[in-house]
Amino acid sequence: MSHPSVDPHETLPIVPTTSGADVPASDRRHADVEMARVLGTAPFRMALDASGAGIAHWKHEPLHDVVEPMSHHVIMAYNGVPQHMERRTGRSVANGTFRPGVLIIIPEGSSSRWDIPKPVDVVQLYLPHATLKRVADEAAAGTSTDLLERTAHPDPITSRLLLSAASVLEGNRTLDALFRHQLTDLLATRLLAAHTSSPTTLRPTIGGLSPKVLLRAIERLRSDSEADVSLDALASDAGLSRFHFCRAFKESTGLSPLAWLRQHRLEQSMNLLRDTDASVVSVAMELGYASQTAFAAAFRRLTGETPSDWRRRVR
Repeated sequence: MSHPSVDPHETLPIVPTTSGADVPASDRRHADVEMARVLGTAPFRMALDASGAGIAHWKHEPLHDVVEPMSHHVIMAYNGVPQHMERRTGRSVANGTFRPGVLIIIPEGSSSRWDIPKPVDVVQLYLPHATLKRVADEAAAGTSTDLLERTAHPDPITSRLLLSAASVLEGNRTLDALFRHQLTDLLATRLLAAHTSSPTTLRPTIGGLSPKVLLRAIERLRSDSEADVSLDALASDAGLSRFHFCRAFKESTGLSPLAWLRQHRLEQSMNLLRDTDASVVSVAMELGYASQTAFAAAFRRLTGETPSDWRRRVR
């Protein structure tokens, strides 16, 4: 018995003819909430601020659905086998090929229907417009903050930065927050330079920190208080914006605040492993890691050895 043929697109929900801008901002879902709804799964890994800004790594099945307006810009980097996909916004249809090295941008408040026929491995940045505006004000002059909608748009540098984010998260609340804030500001500058309606020119580097300000910043980074070592606190104490503080700190030390703090925590862990009989799990807790496994993975990334192997070798 034969069956009538069915266009698979006819079974999909219809995208509103508006871009989503008519949906009040207060009614838009946080990006992580909307993504969980439309993807029908939990993220493989996620690190968010209270505002919903942050990074998420998703592995999900084929998608045939509408993504409703969200309260964040969503920037995605694809990691997987190349595959064709389609994105429909009202009467506009965009086709592209998902592959490593391309970028997908869903501007805040927009709505579109997606047809992705194969499983997807993707890392997403959830970027509040207020953050994009702040970075624009700090980093450049006369900058548009109107992000362009991108569908599988070639941008290998931004794609690699975003893909690396999921594997660098360490399970250490302080380090992960500092990493997330630095990466968000860096990615925001790249988006402003390459993915807005007008080109952006960054202001020149302002030079390093004065010795007194640098010493105060290092004292903060050595603190055990999460509040003390936040990027906002470090920048405020130096009397600079977050963007300019990071550039000035690196000019003075050769390291970003995150790289400096990672090195400091590594040295602390080595001292504890070498000079005390504290267990590896105790060292992990002392340094603020969520688990011994998270600490061991971070230690191995930096040294090539597990904490236990390193301890046996140096004692």
